[in-house]
Amino acid sequence: MRVDIVSIFPEYFAPLDLSLIGKARRSRLLDIAVHDLRDFTHDRHRTVDDTPYGGGAGMVMLPQPWAEALSHIGGQQPGAPTLLVPTPSGRPFTQAVARELAGASWLAFACGRYEGIDERVQAYAAQSLGWQVVPVSLGDYVLNGGEVAVLAMVEAIVRLIEGVVGNEESLTEESHEGGLLEYPVYTKPARWQVGDAAYDVPAVLLSGNHGAITQWRERQRLERTAARRPDLLPAARAAGGLGDFERALATPADAGELLTLTRACSIEEYARHGLLGAGSFGVEQAMAELAQWQTWIWRSEGRLVASVRVRRDPQQPPTWQIARLLIAPDLPGLDLGRDLLAYAESLAPTDIERLCLLTGSQDEALTRYAKAGYRRLPASPDEPATAALSKPRRRTGR
Repeated sequence: MRVDIVSIFPEYFAPLDLSLIGKARRSRLLDIAVHDLRDFTHDRHRTVDDTPYGGGAGMVMLPQPWAEALSHIGGQQPGAPTLLVPTPSGRPFTQAVARELAGASWLAFACGRYEGIDERVQAYAAQSLGWQVVPVSLGDYVLNGGEVAVLAMVEAIVRLIEGVVGNEESLTEESHEGGLLEYPVYTKPARWQVGDAAYDVPAVLLSGNHGAITQWRERQRLERTAARRPDLLPAARAAGGLGDFERALATPADAGELLTLTRACSIEEYARHGLLGAGSFGVEQAMAELAQWQTWIWRSEGRLVASVRVRRDPQQPPTWQIARLLIAPDLPGLDLGRDLLAYAESLAPTDIERLCLLTGSQDEALTRYAKAGYRRLPASPDEPATAALSKPRRRTGR
């Protein structure tokens, strides 16, 4: 990949000679050229800015030096780069954007200062030079200039290029991959003593049970994302559906309400198979199942009205299990079942190959699930009340 950067502070980019990016440059996986915008001025003061039309505070960067700098870059090799312009009014720069740009062969960055770059520069790059122009924002805040943003963006993009990071598996198990934050990480010693305080590594990580470790990490990712960045969780489909309710990851304190909702939604099915006897299904079992599944619940004015649970199949790790799609019976006319299923499917990790839906054998929604692509598997004689349906995980290209 070739990267061209234009700035009035070219020395800002000395860190790009360090660490993995510096190694990638030395290995010729990456070619970075930094250009001083003032080299394209023609007055004794090397002026790059002037007062804004329409009045207002601050200065605006002149179009002519930028036009010459971009034209110079365009003449360095055949083809045209994608021009990224850091600006608080740009498209949010996310991990998905970084991964998309990592596939490009040539990127250029325009580092604005003061009140920004004359807007006509972007029009010139797009119309006269034929470049793709992408205004991007590093976050919802304002910096003194684009240099810090470009340093962050270059690192986020370049580390995704094949061969830059030694262990490429680490790229798939970090924050924002798959839409969730990364799980907590620990190293030796297993017990860290600081004065009178002791800090232990979670026991599951010392167990050697890789299936249990995987499930623990996936639950931690969900819980951490729900607590710190709930905006990253898959959004409910639309107003009037799940989006009207408050969503949370169930805890043992919710077991009693979950049991009530389960019985209310399944009383006919339970009666048909003789499962309503004393002790057949109680709060203790509900709490035990919360430890085995990721159970999501929705509340309306504090009342639990819907839930669904998901997990990686303990016996078949590439399979994502979905079960107990429950909606309070007194919510007629609201098509929440489709919302629940879509949400549960969206939580599947990126390596999942197949979705498995577990539901009642006489569930009225079986026809709807069939329309959604699920096919019924042979019945298990050990679980007459349960129907298992399956479909391949759909892959979406970028």
